[in-house]
Amino acid sequence: MRWQNLSAGNGESAENTAAPGLFGLDAVTRTFDTPEFRGITFHEVRARSIVNKVPGASRMPFAWTVNPYRGCSHACVYCFARNTHRYLDLDTGHDFDSQIVVKVNAPELLRRELAAPRWEGAHIAMGTNVDCYQRAEGRYQLMPGILGALRDRENPFSILTKGSLILRDLPILEQAAQVTEVSVAVSVGFTDRELWRRVEPGTPSPGKRLEVCRTLNDHGIPCGVLMAPVLPFLSDSPEQLRATVQAIAAAGATSVTPLVLHLRTGAREWYFHWLAEHRPDLVPRYQALYYDNAYAPTWYQRRITRQVHALATEYGIGPTPRPHPEPTPQPTPDRHAEEPPAPTQLRLI
Repeated sequence: MRWQNLSAGNGESAENTAAPGLFGLDAVTRTFDTPEFRGITFHEVRARSIVNKVPGASRMPFAWTVNPYRGCSHACVYCFARNTHRYLDLDTGHDFDSQIVVKVNAPELLRRELAAPRWEGAHIAMGTNVDCYQRAEGRYQLMPGILGALRDRENPFSILTKGSLILRDLPILEQAAQVTEVSVAVSVGFTDRELWRRVEPGTPSPGKRLEVCRTLNDHGIPCGVLMAPVLPFLSDSPEQLRATVQAIAAAGATSVTPLVLHLRTGAREWYFHWLAEHRPDLVPRYQALYYDNAYAPTWYQRRITRQVHALATEYGIGPTPRPHPEPTPQPTPDRHAEEPPAPTQLRLI
């Protein structure tokens, strides 16, 4: 996709532009003056498809995804999906946080694809590339239509999110859960509020996300926690891990899945830029830990897993796996990136 023919509007104005090649239809660039969207540009496009096939070699516990947005105003400095913006001729740093692609026809397109004779009702995972409940969803409201389409076709689905806006759609989720299998996971890698403000500036607080987890479970929507990412030297002390697992258990999560930070191309450069500015003392340690790989060494991952397992047992979380594990973050929609190792599932008992 190329954006050289797009130009940003002012205020709440929109400008029709030439069609980007990936979509083949008219695109609109729009900006809003409201505080929550200041500094963010939205590229409204009409997608040609919305249900995406996960590569056959993937270790993901699902084969199909739906992603109504590209780019994410959560602005998490470590986000694995940053490299997707390179395919749009946008940078993986500030542009990823502020240039958001909105597939405005996602709900009707999904209805059409679910109704196609070739579709067999497979499980669909959402929030696996960027968050479908990021700030833009408050304006565009694509998810009610998407969830309604899945509900009406009785199609099983799961959602991974950091967004509290999912509670807006609780009635639809409850309706869907009556006719098909529905599960949700919220992402909470740590509970340190100072660290949260620094590395996840556009997200609801970890406490708010855990409230979402409790509310969903109270309403019969199974919700676990993806404890990700665990940030080396920033959120991995025994005391921090204990505080996080204890809070997850107290929120009534159905499961907890620890996952150590991984730094693919795009995310790696932006994260190291952040480290150099905010924690230059840690740059050499990260260079040593990630010097030749996107993933932390196996010994480190196993150490974190053992610690989380021990804490989970202490706080009443057992090892029974879920029938449909929470979705691990999905690589780029262009689907050429290496997959992370599958995390271990834990379940509350």
